[in-house]
Amino acid sequence: MTAQGLQSRLESMCIERGMKMTEQRRVIARVLSEATDHPDVEELFRRSAAVDDNISIATVYRTVRLFEEAGLLDRHDFGDGRARYEESSDDHHDHLIDIHSGKVIEFHDEEVEELQRKIAEKHGFKLVDHRMELYGVPLEDASD
Repeated sequence: MTAQGLQSRLESMCIERGMKMTEQRRVIARVLSEATDHPDVEELFRRSAAVDDNISIATVYRTVRLFEEAGLLDRHDFGDGRARYEESSDDHHDHLIDIHSGKVIEFHDEEVEELQRKIAEKHGFKLVDHRMELYGVPLEDASD
């Protein structure tokens, strides 16, 4: 965990936007900033409660909703029935999801980005945003 007194990226963004930062919100923000995966609310609760056992799951739900509405978190539905979260970022990336393990791999490929721009132009559009999610299984698990 981050050393006490050091602000996470998400905490800093909340403070910049004038949000009231309770100690429980700070813990949740730190857990989200340190996540290398895309945790759902239940996982965020487990990680946050390990730091502060006074945090309730209701507090995690409310805080995630607050951060999402403020544009600080991105919500993803990777087809497993759970909303999963990551810090919003100006750095664009796409996702490759292992449908067996649920592992999410972030990637950026300029050839894919250029192809998407060309497709939009071909249909008379300027691409302003997109989200791409690929679903697969590891090659050693593929049966066809």
